[in-house]
Amino acid sequence: MKELISHQLVMYLEMRGVEHIFGLCGHTNIAVLSALEKSKIKFINVRHEQIAAHMADGYARAKKQTSVVLTHLGPGLTNAATGVANAALDSIPMVVIAGDVPSHFYGKHPHQEINLHSDASQYEIYRPFVKRAWRVDRPELFPEIIEKAFQLAENGRPGPVLVSVPMDIFSKEVDVSLFERLKHHTKTLHKPSIDNETAKLMIERLISAKNPVIYVGGGILLADASKELRDLVDHLGIPVAYSLMGKGAISDDHPLALGMTGFWGTQFINDTCRNADLILALGTRFSEADCSSWEPEYTFNFPTTKLIHIDIDPNEIGRNYPVEIGAVADLKQALEVLTRVAKEMVPEGRENLKFKQIIVEYKEEFRKKNLVHVQDNSYPMRPERILQEVREVLPRDAYITTDVGWNKNGVGQQFPIYEAGTILTPGGYATMGFGAPAALGAKIAQPDKVVVSLVGDGGFGQNPSVLATAAEENIPVIWVIMNNYAFGTIAGLQKAHYGTTHGTVFHKEGKPYSPDFAAIAKAYGVEGIKIQSADEFKPALKHAIESNKPFVIDVAMLNEPVPTAGHWNIMDIYSPNKKVHHVALTI
Repeated sequence: MKELISHQLVMYLEMRGVEHIFGLCGHTNIAVLSALEKSKIKFINVRHEQIAAHMADGYARAKKQTSVVLTHLGPGLTNAATGVANAALDSIPMVVIAGDVPSHFYGKHPHQEINLHSDASQYEIYRPFVKRAWRVDRPELFPEIIEKAFQLAENGRPGPVLVSVPMDIFSKEVDVSLFERLKHHTKTLHKPSIDNETAKLMIERLISAKNPVIYVGGGILLADASKELRDLVDHLGIPVAYSLMGKGAISDDHPLALGMTGFWGTQFINDTCRNADLILALGTRFSEADCSSWEPEYTFNFPTTKLIHIDIDPNEIGRNYPVEIGAVADLKQALEVLTRVAKEMVPEGRENLKFKQIIVEYKEEFRKKNLVHVQDNSYPMRPERILQEVREVLPRDAYITTDVGWNKNGVGQQFPIYEAGTILTPGGYATMGFGAPAALGAKIAQPDKVVVSLVGDGGFGQNPSVLATAAEENIPVIWVIMNNYAFGTIAGLQKAHYGTTHGTVFHKEGKPYSPDFAAIAKAYGVEGIKIQSADEFKPALKHAIESNKPFVIDVAMLNEPVPTAGHWNIMDIYSPNKKVHHVALTI
């Protein structure tokens, strides 16, 4: 028996447990949309493909499941590219299914085809950032390709893949047995762990070290290994620092949680890592911002500090720092083995009360220094007060998305995250425009959780049509627009080093300019409040949560940089030997 590929694709996705698809229509994919009409899979319609990709990214992170994007050829595919690349650099599993030109028109340059260098080559656009890009050349090959696509996206180091499908192939029939045989193939692959001998060697190094530190990245969250990490930390009493992507891997109120390293880290956290004699690194790629541009006087001092590194991706082990012991393994399983071996070698465990007290004193000192900003009643508001009041209002298990700029930097440094996986941030690509749509994806994935997007006016302005999707689907996300009338981080850099803000601040007729985002929200059919004083903010946020509706809060914020003790060597490019960083700007 034969049936249309478009219909069999939908049934295949249902069989895989896919519940939502994010995308936008085009003449090349409406066969699939038509097949979805009677499916239990919900199609989430957007106004721009970048929104679809970022929503799918947020959804995959919050649901811990591979997301699916459906897009059109040419401009649809390129519009989605930024969101897909963001997912790739943060190792988020995603399957992008894109319509393509009819296969019988290859080389004729049909409507919207990209073929300036070779015929029928639009799929090659994604090659630099997806794990693999397929073009389906024959209908009978489609079933095995879609199966391979999910398997590759989900295994090893996760990431997006592309399946580019000529529109005529969607509308061709193939024998149902080609899809039926896929049901006999496993949908979950067993992942590698570490052996007892390797675990014993690592634990021996850890317990003999004088000042060990565990350093964790986003790999802990991808492996769903937060509990296993905590078990090891609790037994051996070793302090934990994290990268931006590793934030939340251990609760920020854990007595051995240090905080985020690098450019936006504090002196205490960076010094603790730099002065460690041994670091156990778990699921991190040691990125530039987290490592103060890899300069040894600021955050990490390898090889003086010895490094043990475990990661699912062998390419990351030794990429930026020399490794004494390296292991390729799934972190959940590896940590289970390490903890078991640690309990065998140190049955009584280690409390490390002295260092816990040092952390308590450091956090209290930081809190006191920050208090003057948190209690500042001026308007525009201090970013520290905005972050403090958001944290006070939200439940511990609320989901937070950030964009880029002061919101991301401030959250990384001083916004406590208590539940693993509840902060979604664009780490690897640092994509402006991620936070607002990612929050929609997170809310669809976790409908019973409060979801708040902390986003700048520049970031929200990238794709305000997220509000159309929120209104149509009634997705009760709250957007807190931290509005400094500028691309604030870049404006602060430019002012500090070049004495100007040309092209980085928003002006009209010589005066600061911003759209009324609350009014824009209302025009889309979404609730919106424009804050007029600092005292209005917290009650407005409470009201937004209680309303259980999509809600925009537009709050003017000082363009005040988060203080940093780390280093980013672009400062030396701008102003050699001057130790200049950012400066504050007034609205």
